[in-house]
Amino acid sequence: MKRIVILGAGTAGTMMANKLRKALDRDDWEITIVDKHRTHYYQPGFLFIPFGIYNKQDVIKPKADFFPAGVKSIFSRIERIIGEENKVLLEGGKVLNYDFLIIATGTQTVPEETPGLKDKLWYKEIFDFYTVEGSVALQKYFKQWEGGKLVLCISELPFKCPVAPIEFVCLADAYFTEKGIRDKVDITYVTPLPGAFTKPIATKMLSELLNEKNIKVVPDFYLESVDNDKKVIKSYDEKEIPFDVLTIVPVNMGSEVIERSGLGDDMNFVPTNKETLQSEAFENIFVIGDAANLPTSKAGSVAHFAGEILFENMLSAIEGRPLLAEFDGHANCYIETGFGKGALIDFNYDTEPLPGTFPLPGIGPFGLLKNTKINHYGKIMFRWIYWHILLKGKELPVEPLMTMAGKKNVNS
Repeated sequence: MKRIVILGAGTAGTMMANKLRKALDRDDWEITIVDKHRTHYYQPGFLFIPFGIYNKQDVIKPKADFFPAGVKSIFSRIERIIGEENKVLLEGGKVLNYDFLIIATGTQTVPEETPGLKDKLWYKEIFDFYTVEGSVALQKYFKQWEGGKLVLCISELPFKCPVAPIEFVCLADAYFTEKGIRDKVDITYVTPLPGAFTKPIATKMLSELLNEKNIKVVPDFYLESVDNDKKVIKSYDEKEIPFDVLTIVPVNMGSEVIERSGLGDDMNFVPTNKETLQSEAFENIFVIGDAANLPTSKAGSVAHFAGEILFENMLSAIEGRPLLAEFDGHANCYIETGFGKGALIDFNYDTEPLPGTFPLPGIGPFGLLKNTKINHYGKIMFRWIYWHILLKGKELPVEPLMTMAGKKNVNS
């Protein structure tokens, strides 16, 4: 009996367990998935909780509900990966041997990395919305807040779901407009990027959108610390921005088990071949999702598209064939813009988000880099797709590799 061990039962790990269990003979292959947490979070839903669109119960389900029959599950802290010996050490001394290992340990917020961030105002007037606890606390706060300076600040790159901060300020604009106090709320979007997004065409469209909504963008701001007494955020070049409420995208880092195992870079992300998704350190270790140091978005869509490629390459590796499937960095993100509308971007390693239609050329129904109601419905429908199709490793009618069909190649 040969063994595949999957570390991490989030989006990427659960998806791979489902795909591989369907494809591999149960008499020949034992598949084990390991995670220390029993609850699965629909993380895109955290964004909606502060504004009362979703509640906590809308974004959580037991992880075990999504494991296929025939996959062993272990809920335990992972102590260390010993790649040279093909072993994983778990809490309590348990050892898992493997023939192939999939690392899907994700990324996590580390607010402690920023001086002052978790001081006396944490979850009182400083909140994150990348955890369910932060989102729920912010929902309670917003219900009674009567206005002032609302500052959103991105601490550092990379971070999960790069469009979520833009969505947050857009939803805040709509929320406070509907409450009738938008004229009392000053919204500022603070980013280390030179603009609202990473790529020129999308940045232009999104910057114009934020400007229309009277949301101020402060670019090139590298957060150094938070002063709880003065209620300001400080940059490394000593700029200061005052706040009444601070919503923060904390520093994101890979799992501590990656650091303990000596498998990560300085941010605990695993050096990974960006095309084959194979670990650069060991041939029988593959990496998927936010755990990898890929030069693309840390987003669920990336895990989904990369999963198709990893599945092909895992089967090739098992059969001793060359790894011919190549991931192109495909990412696809709906951007909630408030008032029942949304935008959509589709891009990869080499091609920035372009205008056009998706997924069908000329038909859509979704519009790329357009602010429309149908794009909003796409975002809302995705929660059902996530729970019932994506996590279970089922096929979606979207190719894993990005296509130029339907896109307009315009000059930036």
